[in-house]
Order: sequence, then structure tokens, then C-alpha cells
Amino acid sequence: MKKLKSFYKKLKHPPITESKWIYPLAIASIVSIFIVFLTTLISPNGTPLIPLPIFVESKLQSLPISAAPPPPRFAYLISGSAGDGGMLKRALQALYHPNNHYVVHLDAESSADERLDLHNFVVNHKIFAKFTNVKMISKANLVTYRGPTMVANTLHAAAILLKEGGEWDWFINLSASDYPLVTQDDLIHTFSHIPRDLNFIDHTSDIGWKEFQRAKPIIVDPGLYLNKKSDVFWIRQRRSVPTAFKLFTGSAWTALSRPFIDFCIWGWDNLPRTVLMYYANFISTPEGYFHTVVCNAQEFRNTTVNSDLHYISWDNPPKQHPHYLTLDDMQRMVDSNAPFARKFHQDDPVLDKIDSELLFRGQGMFVPGGWCIGSRENGTDPCSIVGNITFLRPTAGAKRLENLIGSLLSNDNFRSRQCI
Repeated sequence: MKKLKSFYKKLKHPPITESKWIYPLAIASIVSIFIVFLTTLISPNGTPLIPLPIFVESKLQSLPISAAPPPPRFAYLISGSAGDGGMLKRALQALYHPNNHYVVHLDAESSADERLDLHNFVVNHKIFAKFTNVKMISKANLVTYRGPTMVANTLHAAAILLKEGGEWDWFINLSASDYPLVTQDDLIHTFSHIPRDLNFIDHTSDIGWKEFQRAKPIIVDPGLYLNKKSDVFWIRQRRSVPTAFKLFTGSAWTALSRPFIDFCIWGWDNLPRTVLMYYANFISTPEGYFHTVVCNAQEFRNTTVNSDLHYISWDNPPKQHPHYLTLDDMQRMVDSNAPFARKFHQDDPVLDKIDSELLFRGQGMFVPGGWCIGSRENGTDPCSIVGNITFLRPTAGAKRLENLIGSLLSNDNFRSRQCI
């Protein structure tokens, strides 16, 4: 929201460097007024005492200033573990847009050869090299899903994206087994019409059974201090539910605003650090950390949209991991209007169907958007030739996504489902 306010402030008070044209205009105006004044001095025979020169400034016009902010940009973390290299590359290509920013990470359980292969893919790809907007975390972290190391890795990626200094509006964390159901042009187009301080995060304070099975137990994640991954272990002693802040829980998959990520990394009050230390001994930390911070921070608690923007097929009641999606789930994924889905087996046929019917993506290619101006003849990737990277070409996916966002932001859903 600070970025948006700053943008409108610039519209009212343009920077000096963008207003240099004002000075010649002012001088020309003064000269023109002076000449008009001289023409009022008429000789006895009715002719001007000073002839009026031909003075043309008709081409001097004020520069047009758009009242609309630029299209939003997204910052992605795409992470995986051993054997996920191929899936991660496929997801990256399906999610790529030159205006976005990407951090990819294969954790330390993956082999050196697999990480090197991903590194070479990122470094040697001519489009990635052209826009320098894909970074790989070369010093791999150990990540245990049920422990705090996944949150530590997410914060690490967010810090890299902030340090790089690129402009972006939302941070989205995905795994290699996630896949988009809409194009990036669809996503950018739809998010152009909503406030940029919104945080899409599935959350509730009704933690139910999680109070006894996750909040009160104390766990230790060996990934914090060992160089080999192993499961968390439990401490016999239990603890009470905190009173300094209220616990929230929900989905580990989020789309968080730039202002909120700034708050979590820079922490101008101590809440993000205090909550992080508490969650260091919490089972399934990714399902509670950001949720608890955003809902206990007065500045952000009214910015939450209660959705993880995913289609996920769960048992009822849900277990630790969702079902793998197949061709049988295709219509349900489309009908959900969600922009993302999980989880998928590597190279499952349903991914090819999503590519052909929803993303219009050829094998091994980028998802085509307004920035792609190349030919499709003979199986050529149209994105091999880059045009205007701000030009968008939304598909039917934009309409589906607009329906979802419209429903989430309706009066019946938005205020009633915020941090309560």
C-alpha cells in the first residue's frame, strides 16, 4: 500500500527529473505574452510598431501521465527436494513472465548433480539471462515440512527478493508439485484491479484438535543443526497456549503482500521475531507462522483474504498430505476457479492436459502471453522472441479467476472471514 500511495503522490508532485519540459514551456509562454503586448502598440496608419514574428510552439505539449498504477508483479519461491528437479523446471516455465521475479531452491537432500543441473538450466537459458529475474539458492537449506525449517527457507527466499531490489507486489510460495491453472497474463490482469496490500492466506483461530496435537507439544527439528535430514523428535514436556498473542492456523501456501513481507523480514516491532521463536518448536510451522503474525499485527489484520488460491483434494478430515491429482480431477480443478493446484506426480498426463487446454503451452516452452511475439510454426516457441513485456493477453482463465476474486472480496465473505 505504501508503494501505491507513493505512486499517487508522484502524480501530484512529479519528480524534477520528469518535469524538465516545464521550464522551456514557461519561458516560451513569457516570450509569447511579451510579443502579444508589443502588438498592441499600433502606429498611426494602423500597422503594428513591431511586426509580429512567426513563432510556432504548437508541438510543445504536456507529457501524458497515466492515472493507473503499472501492472502488478509477482515474486515466486518454487522449492523442491530430492528428485524434484524436473518438476521444478517445468513449474518454472509454466509460471514464467519477464516482469516477475523468481527464486528456486532444491533442498540439501537433493544430490549435487541435480542441483547443478538446475543451476545450469537457470544460468544458460537465454530468456532468464536476458531479464536476470530467476535466482537459485546455491547453498541449499535442509527443509523439513513438519518443522520450522520450511518457514526459515521461505523467509530466506523473501529476503533475497527484497535484497535484489526488484519491484514486486505479492510473494507466492509454491512447491515443485504445484502447477498453475491460469496464465501469468490472466493473473496479472486480474490482480491489476485489486488493492495491493491484500494478503491471500487461508486462516482460522479455531485451531480445534491442533491445540493438543500441535500447539502444546514441543518438537525439535534436526534440520536446524544437522546436515542430514531426519524427522522431528518430540519432547516429553508440554507447554500452555500463548497469551501474548492469539494462535491462527491454515494452509502453508500463501500470496503475501510486499508490505507484509517487509514487516516479517525487517520487523519494526518485535512480533515477527517473537512468533518465529515460538514456532521453532511447533509441529507443522508453515501452517501457522504467517497466519499468526498477520492476524496479530494491527497494521495487517484487516488485509487478509481467507484463501490459499489453490485447488487441493483432501480427505475428510484432512490428513497431513492431500491426494495426488489426476485426469479425473480436471473438471473440478477448472470449476474451482483457482489459479493453482496441488499436488501432482511428475509428468502425470493431467499436466499435459492443463498445458494444452488451460495454458496453451507447448512441451518444454513458456506459457505464451502478450510479451511473446514469435511464430508458432514448426513447433517454435513463440516466447523465443520478446515484445512489449507490459502487454497482456488474458485468456478465459482471467474470467474464472475474476469470479473467484469477486466472490472472496464480496461483502458476505471478505469482512466476515478476516482474523477472528
